[in-house]
Amino acid sequence: MSIGIWQIAIVVILVVLLFGRGKISSLMGDVAKGIKSFKKGMASDTNEDSEPKNISDNNQDTDKKE
Repeated sequence: MSIGIWQIAIVVILVVLLFGRGKISSLMGDVAKGIKSFKKGMASDTNEDSEPKNISDNNQDTDKKE
């Protein structure tokens, strides 16, 4: 059983009727902004992590404080 063009068209029409064109376009804009900020964050993380961090030194410091 495969999805036909009529079934897809009915689902699209129902979504547009329920949410409206303005709501869908604003939602897609928000999704695009989220993707852009995620990519920007990933790019800045790779630039900042050029020097590896030693995690064991940080754990020893916290053990001494207790």
